[in-house]
Amino acid sequence: MPEPCTIRLITHNIRTIPWFTFPPEKPWNVRRTHVISQLDFNTAYNPEALICLQEALHNQLTDILDGLNSSAANDDDDAAGSEVWKYIGHGRDGAQKGEYSAILYRAAVWEVEWTTTRWLSETPEKPSRGWDAAYRRIATYAVLRHKRTGRRVLAMNTHLDDRGQVSRFESAKLILQWVEEMLERDQALDGCFLCGDFNTPSQKEDDAFGVLTGPGALLHTRDRVEGKRRYGNINSWTGFNDWALDDALLDYVLVGPFRGDYVPWSVRAYGILTNRFDDGIFSSDHRAVVADVDLLGARQQ
Repeated sequence: MPEPCTIRLITHNIRTIPWFTFPPEKPWNVRRTHVISQLDFNTAYNPEALICLQEALHNQLTDILDGLNSSAANDDDDAAGSEVWKYIGHGRDGAQKGEYSAILYRAAVWEVEWTTTRWLSETPEKPSRGWDAAYRRIATYAVLRHKRTGRRVLAMNTHLDDRGQVSRFESAKLILQWVEEMLERDQALDGCFLCGDFNTPSQKEDDAFGVLTGPGALLHTRDRVEGKRRYGNINSWTGFNDWALDDALLDYVLVGPFRGDYVPWSVRAYGILTNRFDDGIFSSDHRAVVADVDLLGARQQ
């Protein structure tokens, strides 16, 4: 059996750039250093790491890539002037306008075989708003091949609506439908993962979380790590507050697919990072969620 591929998966809603900010929120030109340094620190010695961002506008995405690539160039003279980190995805307009649900990867480690952006609506092939959603919502899909091991994974990133429960519920069903279609079309895929801000409190069975983690669907990585071994915080959304909010785990790393009782991943570690340090600056109103996983591949017959 081929060797496993060990991957660090990071999902982070970095908070878009609003028209106005109210204390204690700081503007992006203050927050961006904190976002970049945290992502850099948590990927510097994890070359297989994949970063899924939500709410990123194009200039925010450019800032983050510039920061990560500048850091890589400082660490490796051979990387100077090259794009060590690249991204997959589009804005909500299908090009560069609106928020991205982007996937960041190291080009030397991963090859992008295929990618697309779909809208979470009744007309998913064109820019559109679905059901009772307040905004257009998208999902970014890609088939990535790990160059050293040859492992191939379906990578997905999304940001579900914050107001429309029907939209979240139907969007979750669409995502699972697309997963099954891709796995049927490409049976050489070793596994899949879905990162994102689901805007759904955990364990809520009648919302998106319940659909996405239902029988035979996807696995919540947190559930495969014993409670005392989970690192950091419990909740992932703080709303620029210092205190913990009840049932505010909105950001997830899910892996799959289930085939019978088998899922082609082993979860090594899970944690929720901080979004505020001693300087008092919140990097975002969300905290980043991190899972270290081994992609094992399909069970051998």
